[in-house]
Amino acid sequence: MPEHESASGVYSGVLHDTPTGAIAVWVTRNGVRRIGDVTPVMIEAGHWNPNAHPTLSTALLQLGEYFNRKRKRFDLPLDFSGATKFQRRIFERLMGIPYGRIVSYGDIADEMGEPGAARAVGQAVRANPLPIVVPCHRVVRSDGRLGSYSGGLRRKVALLRIEGVDVDGHQSGSRVHPELLRLEL
Repeated sequence: MPEHESASGVYSGVLHDTPTGAIAVWVTRNGVRRIGDVTPVMIEAGHWNPNAHPTLSTALLQLGEYFNRKRKRFDLPLDFSGATKFQRRIFERLMGIPYGRIVSYGDIADEMGEPGAARAVGQAVRANPLPIVVPCHRVVRSDGRLGSYSGGLRRKVALLRIEGVDVDGHQSGSRVHPELLRLEL
């Protein structure tokens, strides 16, 4: 078995030098499975080969293009095998939010015919295994404040700023500008 492949058929690679720090990407034979933080222990352990699998190479390339403001939409196979049916519905909706635009958790709930389910939407968004590709950073509170972000608010702000959205700080109560845009998803 190659050192970059686990017994479960997962390939991994790291994209260094992004505005949000190094990020790791894991793919399976079904597609991109996870995007997350890189720890020093992971780097020391090795097993990071960007050429290990064509989907991995493509994912790293497309993420690099995104960070360089040359890509607004991703074209990758995605592996949501660990997600619930509700989470998958939310992830599909998130991928419909245009680059540089923001919506609220409540707007997503309403659009999906689930009025009052903003918290459930928030929980699904928090469980997103593919931040950036499934752009959960584009979802804010209904009052235009950042809310939270599983990757940390500094990362959320950096991603929004890459897309041209101004944010007045890095705290949960920081506001996005222009104000929240009501968009049909």
